[in-house]
Amino acid sequence: MVQLFVLFVIYPSFAFGTTFTTWNIEWLSSTPSQKFEESQRKPDDVEALARHFRLTNSDVFAFQEVNDLKAIQAVVGSDYQIFLSDRSNMSSRKNQFEDINQYTGIAIKKGIPALDLPDLKLDSSPTSKLRFATHLVLYPDSKNPIHVLSLHLKSRCSGAYKNNRHCKTLKSQGAEINQWLREREANKQTYVLLGDFNHNLSYQNDWLWKQMSHGTGAVLATRNTPATCKVRSKQQPNKLHQFRSLIDHIVVSKEIAYHSVQQVTFKPDDVFKFHLSDHCPIQLTVE
Repeated sequence: MVQLFVLFVIYPSFAFGTTFTTWNIEWLSSTPSQKFEESQRKPDDVEALARHFRLTNSDVFAFQEVNDLKAIQAVVGSDYQIFLSDRSNMSSRKNQFEDINQYTGIAIKKGIPALDLPDLKLDSSPTSKLRFATHLVLYPDSKNPIHVLSLHLKSRCSGAYKNNRHCKTLKSQGAEINQWLREREANKQTYVLLGDFNHNLSYQNDWLWKQMSHGTGAVLATRNTPATCKVRSKQQPNKLHQFRSLIDHIVVSKEIAYHSVQQVTFKPDDVFKFHLSDHCPIQLTVE
């Protein structure tokens, strides 16, 4: 009985069985843009996204490429509290595109206490219109709160490092993440990072993972997660395309025990019938 009490003190009760999910929903917006066909969805498409989200049974849901609260609310429903990136605030107009935006955010099941902290800005320019990572603390008043980050990194540098602006930018973002991880560990804080890293971190001796995790105890929870997601091919829309490796990942601190790290894939019929996303959700369940 004493041992059970000690475990309860060390780990917050919400952690056991909690499901963390990340999903890039591809230009999700309640006000579609004429410039981006991907943002143009019909009500049936949004309902299909909502049905797929319900399959994840998420407690904590990190999302990317969402333009507005109304759009993400239509997907997650009324049982979640939604935190959209600080970049969406009126005070951050200089960091917003005029037509449509791709914000990060986090939705958590109502009843889970959360503290909304300032975004982690991963681009150095004060007028950057991308790469704001949403930062929450779950159970902030517990013995062991968990810092959660929803992020979306630079694209076009998914593999080996090349001396171009895409990889240079991604490298800079990796350095910012490494500093954030070091700060969390220096303060003895537990963390979960989720999102679209636009990079195959699972590749053996990957340069970005080495940089991000250097000097930390960070664990790449998705290292052995198979890439099973099939989406509509952009070149041949009547065919499916399966990605060879993951670019969406979940990173956790070494204190977190977990299992069942997997993609929640689409049914082939749904891929052809509806406009879903070019990413499948990935989720992790805490033991």
